[in-house]
Amino acid sequence: MAHLRGIFERLISRLPARLQPMARWRFVKFGAVGASGTVINIAVLYACQEFLLLHIADFHTRLNYSIGMAITLATISNFYFNRRLTWRDRQVEASPPVVVLFFKYVAAAGVSIAIQSLMTKSLSLYLHYILANLLAIGLSSVFNFVANDRLTFRRSGGKGAP
Repeated sequence: MAHLRGIFERLISRLPARLQPMARWRFVKFGAVGASGTVINIAVLYACQEFLLLHIADFHTRLNYSIGMAITLATISNFYFNRRLTWRDRQVEASPPVVVLFFKYVAAAGVSIAIQSLMTKSLSLYLHYILANLLAIGLSSVFNFVANDRLTFRRSGGKGAP
């Protein structure tokens, strides 16, 4: 664990000084929320693929629906907790209604969702679909963080994170 922390610290030290606190704390909170979303994503994916959608005979068609359900429920959960924990310091009285923020969150995460879906489908040709999905979640998370930090939860005046 100390070795991973050292790697993480070296990567952070290469960022501009202004971005280093954000990477240390906001991204850690984002990661914790994302971990809970990953649990929801995997649980829903498994439940749909192995139990709830068994009436869909074709594996890949069923996987499409399962991925859609998993991503949808994980996205709703992640929005709620990211708003309450990760970016709570950016909530002001004049912020848009929650529904508007949610649509901005979904739009900002759209690239990440597309990356995750395509990677899961592609990697599931070679790996178990759960492992393929975990890898896809990890890689798409970086895009998701940057998009939401810069678009959905940006500071007043249109600036991104500190």
